[in-house]
Amino acid sequence: MKNILRKIPNLDRREFLAYSAKAFLGVGLMPMGIRSEAFGAAAAPARLPTAKKVIYLYMAGGMSHLDTFDPKADRDARGPVDPISTNVPGIQISEYLPRISKQMDKMAVIRSLSSTQGAHEEGRYFMHSSYTKRGTIVHPGIGSWLMKMDGARNPNLPGVVHIGSANPGGGNGYFEQRFAPLVIGNPEAGLQNSKMRKGVSEKEFHDSVMLTNAFDAEFHNRYNQKKTRAYTDMYDDAIKLMKSRDLAAFELDDENKATREAYGTNPFGQGCLLARRLVEHDVRFVEVTLGGWDTHTNNFERVGENAEILDQALGTLVADLERRGMLEETMVVLATEFGRTPQINGNDGRDHSPAAFSCALAGGGIRGGQVYGETDTIGKKVADRKVEVPDFNATIGYALGMPLEKTVYSPSGRPFRIADKGTPIKELFG
Repeated sequence: MKNILRKIPNLDRREFLAYSAKAFLGVGLMPMGIRSEAFGAAAAPARLPTAKKVIYLYMAGGMSHLDTFDPKADRDARGPVDPISTNVPGIQISEYLPRISKQMDKMAVIRSLSSTQGAHEEGRYFMHSSYTKRGTIVHPGIGSWLMKMDGARNPNLPGVVHIGSANPGGGNGYFEQRFAPLVIGNPEAGLQNSKMRKGVSEKEFHDSVMLTNAFDAEFHNRYNQKKTRAYTDMYDDAIKLMKSRDLAAFELDDENKATREAYGTNPFGQGCLLARRLVEHDVRFVEVTLGGWDTHTNNFERVGENAEILDQALGTLVADLERRGMLEETMVVLATEFGRTPQINGNDGRDHSPAAFSCALAGGGIRGGQVYGETDTIGKKVADRKVEVPDFNATIGYALGMPLEKTVYSPSGRPFRIADKGTPIKELFG
């Protein structure tokens, strides 16, 4: 072994040994970006927050507003889907959402969203970052902004978690890696590579940590750079999490069967349950994605199937958060990149419509039982109180007490704000 190592150049040999030690620890594939320090953690918030945490439910593909939260009287635009009454007099939503209809007194529906982006990737990027996608820079999402400005609350867990997939514009962008979200592909599988390898004793684990630290210390003495320190910080956090009781937050098996079934025995439903568990452990921003909303064909069948999944999960989540006394400090966000056309195409589908669509908010200081904004009689364009995408994101930032006017400079020296020039919808609170 010594002869082999002597043939490896100094730096490469050190990397090889460090990697071997870390692989032995079982943390070689641990996700990055779970440090709790934040750029502005010591600074006072711009205003008192109404929310401490966010569960952000993203409907990837462009959810049809006409078949969910903005049903129309016009039969040609509405198609075969009928509206139903909610538990708030005067507010109707789609018959596809019976459970959500019973939680409307806790929700605010925004029917006047409008986006400038009509393609999926660009639309998702814009919705998550408030900025248009460019080839020269990658912008951070709201969760990473929150970590940058105010930091994590639980030192043992990541401050931002994405469940299901990582959406464009929702990552750390030009911020440091420690502000990046932790991505959980399958909520039922929990956090992968987070437990000590079988057959490794505590002493062996400790000795390997010491060996790793020795290699890292020598390396950092020679190359004392921010990026190299961040690399070591990642492993320090991984080891800390492996030894923390908070790791149990990722274990859905700790929930009883009735609770798991109430959320829905599908990845999105279980993702929403995991999101609830994570915010219980003070994770500040959890995003759960449900795809399948790009309904150019068979719109009504496909929306019906997806809406059933959404209805069960969201309806249960809002009720569960309220029952546990968590809804007051947890904002639930329902978002999508754009809506669908009132015209039904030749494939019984609806095409992209960024001009008008719906999103919803609950908890975190939001006054429930209200509808904000309005589209025209067929849902094609906004007729009253238009809300631009940056305004929507500014509303989330406002609830979290984030300094919306603060300018942060990218590494290239370009100025940016949390929600660009967006203005929060303050009427939604109270």
